[in-house]
Amino acid sequence: MTENPETTRAPAETEVPPSPEPAVPFPAVEEAFEEIEVDAPLVGIIMGSKNDKEKMRPAGTALQDAGIAYEVRVMSAHRDPEKVRDYCVNARMRGLKVIIAGAGMSAALPGVAAAHSDLPVVGVPISGKTLGGLDALLSAVQMPPGVPVACVAIDGAKNAGVLAARIINC
Repeated sequence: MTENPETTRAPAETEVPPSPEPAVPFPAVEEAFEEIEVDAPLVGIIMGSKNDKEKMRPAGTALQDAGIAYEVRVMSAHRDPEKVRDYCVNARMRGLKVIIAGAGMSAALPGVAAAHSDLPVVGVPISGKTLGGLDALLSAVQMPPGVPVACVAIDGAKNAGVLAARIINC
């Protein structure tokens, strides 16, 4: 007579406890969050000063026209470098796909953003009172190898928004 396999068990003292589930690696968690549909911003628009908001507004308008959610933050690479670093280091984890960084007066912000993130960074040089934005333009386009910043024209925030939308929609 054969025993029913469903009821056959080894003695209790020889049972091996099940091994714990392996820890979920961080990339798997990140992938799971990517599948969740939310209206979270995909683009971060950062600028060095409140005074830059009007010149950066066309970037947001271009993104809005493309149906892409964005956020706006004011942070200075010179006055609060830790805030800029924290924002850029955590940008991907928060769901951002592109950073648009606008600044005048030697425009360190785009370069600092690119140094602290592997996301595409689009620099917007903003015209200043003394050099007409040339200092900001040169700061954004002369980054060292491995720290890329895409750069649009002086006061070219609209093109920055259009470029960010194209990057996202590739």
